[in-house]
Amino acid sequence: MIGKLTGLIDSYGEDFVILDVNGVGYLVHCSARTLQELPAVGEAVALSIETHVREDQIRLFGFVSGGEREWFRLLQTVQGVGTKVALAILSTLKPADLATAIAMRDKATITRTPGVGPKVAERIVTELKDKAPALAVVDPAVVRLSGALDDRRAPGPVLDAVSALINLGYGQPQAAAAIAAAVREAGEGADTARLIRLALKELAK
Repeated sequence: MIGKLTGLIDSYGEDFVILDVNGVGYLVHCSARTLQELPAVGEAVALSIETHVREDQIRLFGFVSGGEREWFRLLQTVQGVGTKVALAILSTLKPADLATAIAMRDKATITRTPGVGPKVAERIVTELKDKAPALAVVDPAVVRLSGALDDRRAPGPVLDAVSALINLGYGQPQAAAAIAAAVREAGEGADTARLIRLALKELAK
């Protein structure tokens, strides 16, 4: 199995690059984001490779980082997500942003990917939620609150405050982050009105 290729960029296609390794041209499929990061034709590059072997073909998928390749693998553990959808998601979201969206149960961000509907986004968030927080660039307290909101385990005043912010037009991830900051300042026993006031002050910064 091929795990890494180092060579010269021979040419580009719509969703692939041909990498010349000592005179042998390897066709490597990449996300749009990876293709944008690669150098010009004739220049050297090293790609982490994921090899997929099927009865009728061998396909190579290339990534500029091991982290992106790991997310490519993780996404495909979700029912309904194959190589095409996984690459589309990685074309739309950076790995860190994807991890944050999953940790925050932010299905709307994942559905920005062409071809990914609410049901697939729901499965991605649900099945990968335990793997994402460690990779997310977000306050762990906000991740915990998002999980509590999702499971309806949060205290009544917190649920009501988040709901009020959502009704004002804020997205749930943004509302959850503001309310988490308000709870940190006011304490666990704060009432809904105080949480909303503090959260709006946080959002206005």
